[in-house]
Amino acid sequence: MYDTEHEDFRAAFRAFVAAEITPHLEEWESAGIVPRELFTAAGKAGFIGMAVPSEYGGGGVPDFKFSAVIAEEIGATGISGAGLGLGTHNDICLPYILSLATPEQKERWLPGLASGELIAAVAMTEPGTGSDLAGISTTARRTDHDGADEYVVNGTKTFITNGINADLVITVARTDRDSRHGGLSLLVLERGMEGFTRGRNLDKVGLHAQDTAELFFDGVRVPAANLLGEEGGAFRHLVANLPQERLGIAIQALGASRAALEQTLDYVKQRTAFGKPIGSFQNTRFVLAEIATEVDIAQSFVDDCIRLHNTGELSPEEAAKAKWWVSELQGRIIDRCLQLHGGYGYMSEYPIAKAYTDARITRIYGGTTEIMKEVIGRGLGL
Repeated sequence: MYDTEHEDFRAAFRAFVAAEITPHLEEWESAGIVPRELFTAAGKAGFIGMAVPSEYGGGGVPDFKFSAVIAEEIGATGISGAGLGLGTHNDICLPYILSLATPEQKERWLPGLASGELIAAVAMTEPGTGSDLAGISTTARRTDHDGADEYVVNGTKTFITNGINADLVITVARTDRDSRHGGLSLLVLERGMEGFTRGRNLDKVGLHAQDTAELFFDGVRVPAANLLGEEGGAFRHLVANLPQERLGIAIQALGASRAALEQTLDYVKQRTAFGKPIGSFQNTRFVLAEIATEVDIAQSFVDDCIRLHNTGELSPEEAAKAKWWVSELQGRIIDRCLQLHGGYGYMSEYPIAKAYTDARITRIYGGTTEIMKEVIGRGLGL
């Protein structure tokens, strides 16, 4: 699946996590945010902007396998909260800039995004609109103000990953009230624009090191030069990029599942009950045998999806299958592994407890399990 260069990259990223993230994780979990310096450190080390052309300071290698390695390691090392911002920046936001930005926009944004000096977010979800993108009510009205071609943006977004740290927010806004899907556009809102404010850093069940925020737009004047892609083309642009986002979630969820299995195998070999290791009991062996089988089967499908994505052949339906199946599998596996830890599994000091709370969101963000099944069902002609 991976070549030597990918495995070398994995070893380097694992060392980066051990040196730059793990020692600070407890502090960042308490703070509810990672410092901006994490992004610049990752940029300097080559873990941001791998697909960004070298003339803009990126790695110049459009190979998704490098992103897949990072996603696996984020899941495996238990840094989901701290790592989610990097993944969002790299694998969700940057593809929009790379595929849709004009040469002028690329000159303006890509160097900072590749170095980590600029942090990106994408703002789709609204208080009354989750997976139904056609229900977005944030508006962007085009106007000629004192000779300047601008959009005036009004609305509210919520659950925005990197919401506090972000300098560039790729915002989905309605530019045509009379068209549901065709009336949406992407505008890049920048830190410091008048009328653009941030609400509270939301208190979540898990992923505590990740800043997830509310964003408010009150008459924000956005230059028309910040339109990303075609006016009215947001729905099409979003649909084109969602398979990579969903595949990334599946990869990370699978990495976390495998890590939970490995942690539990170690635990049951050491923990004793009735005078012998609990791993020697038939129920324990059967549970872990089932988990090991499910992880390996899921790995085979996810690896196929990565190969398809690298050749531009991954369909929205295949990505949806990976996302819902593996995220649901992650929930089942970690729950069963926690059970085998007994009372210790419920203690926050044990990695399995953190894995349990962090896992719950993967069945929701990037499109809920129910929406994934809807995508697949429509693909079946139903």
